[in-house]
Parts: sequence; C-alpha cells; structure tokens
Amino acid sequence: MRHRKAGRKLGRTAAHRKAMLRNMVTSLLEHERIVTTVSKAKEARRVVDKMITLAKRGDLHARRQAYAYIRSKDVVAKLFDEIHVQYADRLGGYTRIIRTGTRYGDAASMAILELVGYEETEEADEK
Repeated sequence: MRHRKAGRKLGRTAAHRKAMLRNMVTSLLEHERIVTTVSKAKEARRVVDKMITLAKRGDLHARRQAYAYIRSKDVVAKLFDEIHVQYADRLGGYTRIIRTGTRYGDAASMAILELVGYEETEEADEK
C-alpha cells in the first residue's frame, strides 16, 4: 500500500530525483524562471516555497539549511539578500505554473515555472 507517501517518483531513482530537484530549484532561484514539464514543476514548487520560507526566517540555522539543499553560495546569497525581500508580506504561493502546451518529441505537457513578480527585462529580450 502507498498510503501517506507524498511526492512523485518521476520515473527516476531516489538519488537522481533528489539531484534533479536540487538543480531545478537552484536554476529557478538563479534565473527566476525555468521551462520544464508540469509534473516536475509541481514537485519543484514544493521545495522552492520551503526555501523562500527559510529565507524569510533569515537566521543562521535557516541559511545553513538552505546551503544543505542548494549548494551554491551565490544563489543562497541572492535568496537571503534579494528574493526574500520581495515576499516579506506574502504568506505563501511564491511561484506560478503556466502551462505552455506539449513537447514536440514525446507530447509531454510543458510548463513555465516562475517566481511571482517575475518581470522580463529588455536585456533578456535582446538575447
């Protein structure tokens, strides 16, 4: 029986799934927007919301917990210095999933996972 076992397996081993989610969370916090499948986006959203909640706490223990998951000093610094300020008065729901259709190769449903309040700059449009 699979009662009370939350989370999606995503067709991967536990170590691969953990590494993939770490990389996705790091990329999302670094770039503030990523394109992925809907099921991966829903799993990554759970972790990103926890990381932003840690940043809102702001103490040393919270920073060390974030380092244990993210493993990129630049991204953790950005999270604790810049990102948490945007959501100081928000109680939750820091991310948004925008469905974009299906992928050409395997018809997987794709989505954009972005932080709420994400705004494209002109520099990103020129690239």
